[in-house]
Amino acid sequence: MEQQAVCVNDRADMVRRLKAILVGSVGNLIEWYDFYSYAAFSLYFASSFFPKQDPTAQMMATAGIFALGFFIRPIGGWLFGHIGDRYGRRNALMISVLLMCLGSFIIAFSPTYQTIGNAAAALLLTARLLQGLSLGGEYGSSATYLAEMATSERRGFYSSFQYVTLIGGQLTALLVLLILQNFILTPEELRAWGWRIPFFIGGMLAVFALVMRRNLHETESFTKAKAHYPNASTLKTLMQHPREVMIVIGLTMGGTLAFYVYTTYMQKFLKLSAGLTDAQTTAVSAGSLIFAMILQPIYGHLSDRIGRRPLLLWFGVMGTLCTVPLLSSLQTVKGPWAAFFLIACAWIIVSGYTSINAVVKAELFPANIRATGVGLPYAVAVSVFGGTSEYVALWFKSIGHESGFYWYATAILSCSLLVYAFMRDTKHHSVIDSELARVEALEEASELEEATSRLEE
Repeated sequence: MEQQAVCVNDRADMVRRLKAILVGSVGNLIEWYDFYSYAAFSLYFASSFFPKQDPTAQMMATAGIFALGFFIRPIGGWLFGHIGDRYGRRNALMISVLLMCLGSFIIAFSPTYQTIGNAAAALLLTARLLQGLSLGGEYGSSATYLAEMATSERRGFYSSFQYVTLIGGQLTALLVLLILQNFILTPEELRAWGWRIPFFIGGMLAVFALVMRRNLHETESFTKAKAHYPNASTLKTLMQHPREVMIVIGLTMGGTLAFYVYTTYMQKFLKLSAGLTDAQTTAVSAGSLIFAMILQPIYGHLSDRIGRRPLLLWFGVMGTLCTVPLLSSLQTVKGPWAAFFLIACAWIIVSGYTSINAVVKAELFPANIRATGVGLPYAVAVSVFGGTSEYVALWFKSIGHESGFYWYATAILSCSLLVYAFMRDTKHHSVIDSELARVEALEEASELEEATSRLEE
C-alpha cells in the first residue's frame, strides 16, 4: 500500500510539473509572438512611420527602434529578476506579460506619420520600450521557472522548450503574415492598415496568457530559498558572483548574435540581398523556424545524456568556421529551396546554443538570485550583440561592404568559443541540484533533532 501511495504521489507530482511547464511555455510563446510581430511585419509598416523613399533606409529606421527595444532589456532583467527572486517567479511572469499586452495594443492603434507626423515614431518607440522591458524580465523568469520545475534527469529536455516556444512565437507571427498575404489581404491593404492585425491579436493573446499564469504553482527552489534567505538583496548578492555573471555574458554574446541573424535579420536578408519575393521570404523563414523548433528538444535531450558543454563547443567551433561560408552562399542563393537548405544547416549548428543556454545559466546561480543572475547579464549581452545585429548588418550593406558583417559575426562567435572551452559543464556541477540536496539534508537534520528532542522529553 505504501509503495502504491508513493507511485500515485510521484505521478501527481509529474503531472503538476508538466502542467506548469506547459502553461509557462505557452505564455512564453505568446510574449515572443507579440515581440516578433514587429520584425515580421516591419516590411509593411515601415513606410507608415518613416516616409523615406529608400527601402533600405526605412528598414534601418525600423531596425534602429528594434535595437532600442533591446537596450532597455537589462532594466527589465534587473527589475523582473528582483521581483522573481523576492516575490516569486509566478508574479514576475504575470507582470511581464501584462506589459507586453500594453505595448502590442499601443502599436495596433497607433496613428501613422501622415496623421501625427514624427509623434507616430515616438509612439512606436514607446511601445517597443515597454515590450523590451517586458521581454527583459520574461527570459530570466521563464528560464528560471522551467529549470526549477524540471527534474534533474530531464532538465535539459524540459528547459529546451523555452526556445521551442520562443521560436514558436516568431513562427506564429510569420504564419499570421502568410495567411494575411495569401488568403485575406492584398499587399496594398497590408501596407495601408493590415499590419495592425497581428498586434491586436497579440494583445488579446497576452490577456489570455495573463489569465493562464494566475494558476501557476510556485517552484520548490524558490519556496525553500525564501525560507532560508528571506531578506536577500538580489543585486548586492549578484555582485558576489562575478565569474558566473561574466560566463553568462560570454556564452550569450555569440549565441544571441547567431540567433538573431538567422531569425529576425534573415527575413530582410533574403529579400534585400538574395532577391527572393515577399512570399518566398516568408515561406523560407517559416520553414526554417519549424525545423529549428524540432531540433530544440532533441538537443536538450542529448545534453541530459552527454552534458551541456559538448553542445556549446559544437556551436562555438562550427559557428566560427561556417558563418562566413553560409552567409556568403545565402547572398548568392538561386531559389527558395536552396535558401532553406542553407538556413537549416545553420540551425543544426546554432541549436547547440539555443536548446540549452537557458538551463546552463540557471544551473550557475543559487535560487535566491537565480532569476536576476540569468536575466540581467543575459539582457546586457542581448542588447549589445543581439538587438544590434540587424542594424549593424544593414549598416554594412548600406556602405557597400555586406560581407564585413559576416566577419564581425565570426569574431563574436570566436570569443564565445573561448568561454565554452574553459567553463565547467553545468550538468555535472549544477547549483540547482547541490542546493536542493543541501537544503534537504538540513531539513532531515532538523527533523532528526526535533525527534531526538521529543524522545528526550
